[in-house]
Amino acid sequence: MQYIERDIDKDLVNWKNQPSRKPLLIRGARQVGKSSTVRNLGKTFEYFIELDFISNKSIHKLFEGDINPISIYEELSLFFNIPIIPNKTLVFFDEIQACIPAITALRYFYEKAPDIHLISAGSLLEFALKDLPSFGVGRVRSLYLYPFSFNEFLIAFNEGPLVNLLNKSTIESPTPELLHKKLKQYLIRFITIGGMPEVVSSYSNGASLLDCQGILEELTNSLYDDFSKYKSKVPSSRLREVFSSVVMQTGSKFVLSQIDSKSNRSQLKDSLELLELAGIIYPVIHSSSNGIPLGAQANGKFIKYLLFDTGIFQRFLNLDLSELFLNTEISLINKGVIAELFAGLELIKNQPKNQAAALYYWQREKKGSQAEVDYVIELGTEIIPIEVKSGIKGKMQSIRIFMEEKKSKFGIRTSLENFNRMENINIVPLYAIGQVLKVTKDKNLR
Repeated sequence: MQYIERDIDKDLVNWKNQPSRKPLLIRGARQVGKSSTVRNLGKTFEYFIELDFISNKSIHKLFEGDINPISIYEELSLFFNIPIIPNKTLVFFDEIQACIPAITALRYFYEKAPDIHLISAGSLLEFALKDLPSFGVGRVRSLYLYPFSFNEFLIAFNEGPLVNLLNKSTIESPTPELLHKKLKQYLIRFITIGGMPEVVSSYSNGASLLDCQGILEELTNSLYDDFSKYKSKVPSSRLREVFSSVVMQTGSKFVLSQIDSKSNRSQLKDSLELLELAGIIYPVIHSSSNGIPLGAQANGKFIKYLLFDTGIFQRFLNLDLSELFLNTEISLINKGVIAELFAGLELIKNQPKNQAAALYYWQREKKGSQAEVDYVIELGTEIIPIEVKSGIKGKMQSIRIFMEEKKSKFGIRTSLENFNRMENINIVPLYAIGQVLKVTKDKNLR
């Protein structure tokens, strides 16, 4: 299938053009497009070598004993019958987690062969890196890849001009109403099928929504198949229980005791950690939000979790898709949870690709006076609260309480409304929430 442009492509090109570059490690969950993005970059080189450590196990021997990058490149060149020339060849180590010595060797490629472009990627890579905390500090650069963002989804449908318009829309210059309605229609479809590359590519090439549901079913089953690979630490049945509970508790503070399991607390916590490492769930941690950075104010006792894709989420819950499409305001309760999930995922996907994404929320810690803000973010030196509304109505008591307590200059409400402002609360369309992180210098959003 034809390659669909991704935001990370720009980061890859920038890395390619740097006069001094480190080996690159592409990190992310399975099937989010890591290999395809590297292959697409490979088309810009005169020569491209892709080494799969799972299918080419004989290559593992090159990384035994003393590591000599120059000799390894020479042998790879002979093995593939492709020249490895500085600035002309891209070498791609795929499924590198299958060869731990190759991961530890990356630092030597930077030290002894820095003029050769080298990229690595792998499924479940974080499990290997967890046991190699200092595998290449300062000598290996990481980029993080996630499922498609909403903007990338629009690009898949050749809606580049619409993306450009969206990027220029502000409080003072809202999206034209006709295009606002068009973006809402795209939004509902994106929330339904999610951002997994296989699903987006199939849908953009004419597959029906029913076809997409079939692909999502296969992807969900593949997640379960992956669970069997974690058995050495936690039984796959336990991981299924925890995964199911994360889905059911989406939008709420995660309560371990709600898991219907006979397992001990320690094993359930291990399951959560494994799902995080696999990139299947993302933590949203409570921050008292009294100062920057938000992470310094975090309280790990209060965590919400987001499943990594809205399509997988709705497929797991077997939601009635006809209701979603007939109710364009996404006003049902479970659809409201999807709206919060979508907003959180967009905030994650639009963070800088060179660092692991982090996301926070706020809840009032005063007894007898409940208040909770869905997300809090840093914009420059400001801490900004974000409340998600699934439709166009809803009270904003919590965000006002936060703003009063924290002396915030402004807050953000994201919903299906167009760009607008209500006193010191800016209204940002749900389809544009990811743009908030990219406009820190735009006074019109303040």
